[in-house]
Amino acid sequence: MEDNKTTKMKDFVDRLTLGVTKVLESRPGVAEVRFMENEPAERHMIISWEQKNCCIIPEDLRNFYLMSDGFLMTWSIRFDGSVMELGSMVINSISKLTRLGAASVYSLPNAPTLADIEDDTDDEGTEGASEKPRFGSDSRIFELDSCNGNGKVCLIYKNVKSGAASVHAEIWFLDRALYWHFITSTFTAYYRLMVIHLGLPQWQYTFTKHGISPQAKQWFNMYKPLTFNTNVAVEEGETFVNKLDPGRAFKNKNKLQIPKKKAPVQPVTTHKSQTGQVTGRSTTQSGNITKK
Repeated sequence: MEDNKTTKMKDFVDRLTLGVTKVLESRPGVAEVRFMENEPAERHMIISWEQKNCCIIPEDLRNFYLMSDGFLMTWSIRFDGSVMELGSMVINSISKLTRLGAASVYSLPNAPTLADIEDDTDDEGTEGASEKPRFGSDSRIFELDSCNGNGKVCLIYKNVKSGAASVHAEIWFLDRALYWHFITSTFTAYYRLMVIHLGLPQWQYTFTKHGISPQAKQWFNMYKPLTFNTNVAVEEGETFVNKLDPGRAFKNKNKLQIPKKKAPVQPVTTHKSQTGQVTGRSTTQSGNITKK
């Protein structure tokens, strides 16, 4: 019975993780893949959350919570003689799907709040720049993932009216500079992106104009995500390729050496004639001297 239960659990994990566990285990240097099993969320917990926040959880996210109340998968690598956690995929449970509001965005002294972000009237852009997204008091923002301190992935309901439950929600990313970046319009699409990028550090920054940091880019090159992004990684076989053709590069130089060899020939002829003229003059002068 236990073997049958274990097999069913493995099948469930494979379906839930889209088979990424097997992909990670096959990668060189990966030491351990951990997956936290969660019980399904109770329906009354979901209903209670919706009534408390006046927002309807999207159907795909609701179905996810009914399968697993949250998601946590981490994987570690062998690095410098020790085991280091590298990838992390997180979806907060229904109880931790908390609203971001007047509290500080980050747990730091004098850290700005979301209200400070919206009150920022600093004109940083020039004409033609994209409009800065703003989520005022008519928006509801809930944290899906804290991204290990590299930002926050949020479920955002816009244009919420008092007395009416909001239905439509989108997934946005708040970076450490407190700028908003749109990721997807559905939870399913975001979940697939998270799995495809293997939970690599700062993968959400691939959806920003700044991109990932140089250090994170090294990890991307070592453990390429299951999707190709020209801004992040380079295809195998194209790294350090010298596209310079030596034959073409030095072909013209060989041709230029020919006139250089001929150039000294002309001054030699001139020198000879000048020598003759000088010799003639010297003879004349000598003759004159002799006559004297």
